[in-house]
Amino acid sequence: MSYSPIRAEAQGHAGRDTMELLEAIDGRRSVREYTDAPVDDSVVRELIGAAIKAPSAINQQPWAFVVVNDSALLTRISDQAKAYLLKASLGTPAHPFREMLNDPKFHIFYHAPILVVIAAAEPTDWAVEDCALAAENLMLAAYAKGLGTCWIGFAQHWLATADGKAALGVPATYAAIAPIIVGHPRRQPPPVPRKAPEIHWLGKTQPKA
Repeated sequence: MSYSPIRAEAQGHAGRDTMELLEAIDGRRSVREYTDAPVDDSVVRELIGAAIKAPSAINQQPWAFVVVNDSALLTRISDQAKAYLLKASLGTPAHPFREMLNDPKFHIFYHAPILVVIAAAEPTDWAVEDCALAAENLMLAAYAKGLGTCWIGFAQHWLATADGKAALGVPATYAAIAPIIVGHPRRQPPPVPRKAPEIHWLGKTQPKA
């Protein structure tokens, strides 16, 4: 077997790096309580640097990043997104989040200091999947730095509108995929129980239970 410096380096660091990665995967939580401490711009750049290391189909890297650190703008987006969701759900009186969205005190970004919106700058066939992969990298990197994150689904529909894109300052052709808040967690949320995975093995031999 020929010598491979890449393989040798991977083997030399496998134990340490794999454990650190698995700890991040195991420890990451969706955080909805934040302190008032700001997040340095340099740290945000590092998180985005980790995000763009994600794989993308045909290496197209279709993503763009919008960083919002203006609390007044975040509040305005929160109010607009809530109103948009309430209007869209008028035909469903049993909407599970109606009471929450009607609460004027409810802030969809949980008063986090930073919102990073990962957008698809190019309408590729797999742009959504590519941006989602970048989002996971960003969230794991944030956890490794002691920060909390949460993907805010409440923001997605309004950010996809013309008004939402205008608020972000992006072209009409962009598509907001992953609105992720970032900040210093007030506390670490407890683990969430996971269901046992449903696995179907296809092959000549089946692993033992």
